[in-house]
Amino acid sequence: VISNCVINLSPDKEQVFKEAFRVLKPGGRLMVSDMVLLKALPEVIRRSVEAYVGCIAGAILKGEYLDAIEAAGFREIEVLGEDTYPIELMAADPMAQAIRADLDLSEEGAKDLSAAVASIKIAAKKPG
Repeated sequence: VISNCVINLSPDKEQVFKEAFRVLKPGGRLMVSDMVLLKALPEVIRRSVEAYVGCIAGAILKGEYLDAIEAAGFREIEVLGEDTYPIELMAADPMAQAIRADLDLSEEGAKDLSAAVASIKIAAKKPG
């Protein structure tokens, strides 16, 4: 099962991982690239439609995300990569600009937001 940055949009991430586990044969693999949080977001950002569409507001804490994968039954869970969203890219990204404008984020607020969100790549295996 391969997923590229959409599980964070699901309100029931645990069920997504349970379903992925269910459909895989023993020994099957899960490969995911997704957005997670390194720290909790302020409520105003979590309620923002722009932040949700930008894959930020629907994200959960990294530990919760990895726990959901394990709770579904996956093993050999490995984070293959993790990158934060550099503030320089936020300045050029139209979606990030819309989020910042909608929330009236200061430069400091934008830096804080960029340090709170990470893109991770995860591999896991259904036991055989």
